[in-house]
Amino acid sequence: MSTIFVGRHQGAVGWIKARRIPVDRWTDDLEPESVGPGDVVIGTLPLHLAAAVCSRGAVFIALTMDIPKTLRGKELTLADVERCGCRLEAFHVTPLPLPEEI
Repeated sequence: MSTIFVGRHQGAVGWIKARRIPVDRWTDDLEPESVGPGDVVIGTLPLHLAAAVCSRGAVFIALTMDIPKTLRGKELTLADVERCGCRLEAFHVTPLPLPEEI
């Protein structure tokens, strides 16, 4: 079992480190095949990758922020991340069949 942090913003990395959350591996690009049962994945992932993580028996914890339009697409500092209300939220993501009308 290991804890993996997925993210590209140095501010987010700093936020995790400031809270002394133990992380075994830091990456900005996660290969779901590298995740195993009991692993914990923390960070920001597209839904299909979060679902792949969960399907492998791992726990997905999203690094959630309320980012205003003025900061989207920019490198976030630790101060930016804190101003955006950074928090951790656990999710279990499972794909569902599409509705017939689509």
